[in-house]
Amino acid sequence: MKRTRAGRERQTGQAGQIEVEHNPLFKRWKKGDVRVALVYPNAYAGGISNVGLQQIYAEVNSIEGFVCERFYGDVFNCERSVETGSYLRDFDIALFSVQFEEDIFRVARIVSSLPAERPVRIAGGPCILENPLPLVPYFDYFYVGEIDGDVKRVLEVALSGGEEGCLISSKSAEGMAESGEKVRVRKAELREHLRKEIIGKGVYGESFLLEVGRGCRRSCSFCVVRQIYRPCRWRELSLLLEVAEEARRDVDRIALISPSVTDHPDAKELISELVDMGFEVSPSSMRADTIDEEMAELLVRCGQRSVTIAPEAGSEKLRRVLRKGISREVVLRSAELVRNAGIRKVKMYYMTGIPGESEEDVREIVRLTEEIKSLGLRVSVSINPLVPKPHTPLQFAPFGGFVASDPVKAIRILRKRSRFLEKELRKAGIRASVESPEDFAVQTIVSRGGVELGRHLPAGKREVLRKFSHLLGELGFERQPWEFIDHGYSFERLRREYERLMDVAGVCVV
Repeated sequence: MKRTRAGRERQTGQAGQIEVEHNPLFKRWKKGDVRVALVYPNAYAGGISNVGLQQIYAEVNSIEGFVCERFYGDVFNCERSVETGSYLRDFDIALFSVQFEEDIFRVARIVSSLPAERPVRIAGGPCILENPLPLVPYFDYFYVGEIDGDVKRVLEVALSGGEEGCLISSKSAEGMAESGEKVRVRKAELREHLRKEIIGKGVYGESFLLEVGRGCRRSCSFCVVRQIYRPCRWRELSLLLEVAEEARRDVDRIALISPSVTDHPDAKELISELVDMGFEVSPSSMRADTIDEEMAELLVRCGQRSVTIAPEAGSEKLRRVLRKGISREVVLRSAELVRNAGIRKVKMYYMTGIPGESEEDVREIVRLTEEIKSLGLRVSVSINPLVPKPHTPLQFAPFGGFVASDPVKAIRILRKRSRFLEKELRKAGIRASVESPEDFAVQTIVSRGGVELGRHLPAGKREVLRKFSHLLGELGFERQPWEFIDHGYSFERLRREYERLMDVAGVCVV
């Protein structure tokens, strides 16, 4: 990694600490400054690769009289900051980014250890845009929206003890869930991009994060991204190249960030130009149906040694239920194209527990994967149960994909199917990572839960699964508590979509 002398570099050899980092945005605290903690309750590698956190950190430190420091789940156990080792309890404001449902347990533990009077606690992120109610007992405020360009106002309003727009108090969130009142989610305009970022060893390596777009133009029925980050927005090619040109002074690797990078209207030109600048380029994700011969060759040029393909289901029927929009032929063709271009490693993502899933559908996962392997590729597989996310058409579906008198029965069946897949894929010489159904059942419960569930978070996952297993069942068409967050869609439309999908699945909706 190339670096300039500007900024601050950190290097430690302690277990669990940051090995090396370049921080051109570091700001020293001076007496009278408001101290803002930016808390990511998960691993540093994921946090430093989150462009939203980079944006917040930069914005806070650009405000006169405010200074921001970062906290990560695996650095000082999230108790002390990266920059100065200061304790979280000594800050004036704590901004929590809640990205994953299972992080909520750690968030509850962290916040419960803080003194009652400070810091002021604000939570945002995807889980808050889905359903913040389980975190009502732990936070003063929720920010329901994209905070780019709004950080200064949020900090000032929170310090004054007020609430405004999409910054709502936890008490207001609870009241809206009961009354039916709504708060409209804020959407940011992507007219600019960060020019300086912290460079650390993240999930894309030591890279500059270039967010090419936000939202998704696809209509996958299981994916919450298209709902909570709608509408799909792209940054201009000229802006992206201008920012990349400036980044050349700091790094020689760029990670392209978007739900589907290759959906950008100028994706090929962007990647080609970045390679010509001398960058190694890492697209965060792409769809199989956007890979043609030219794109495959570009991936090789930009340094890719492996490609991820996500059929999500083995059978055509279940891909229609998921509205994935890609056929078996497209999956095979994309794998063949990358092989011909010189890429030999492919990772595949699948889900189980899809409504209408049969044992034959599960076997199709093995067959499709074996067919990909037969092309002469080294294949690895990741399989996890479907989480029926709030705000998606499948939010009404039962966990495990079928209605049962005992909701926990779904876990047992998913566990059996997981063992079958592990065994069959191993026999075929394919490395498989099959996730625990219990963990994804907990994610489903947390995503659907309310304030009462939040009070049980300190008891841990096992107790939450035991006490709230009824949330694993099929939901009725009555109003759901999280609908107070207005993402711009109609409940009636979601209901109709769900009914049409269940027709495809061959499942009767009562």
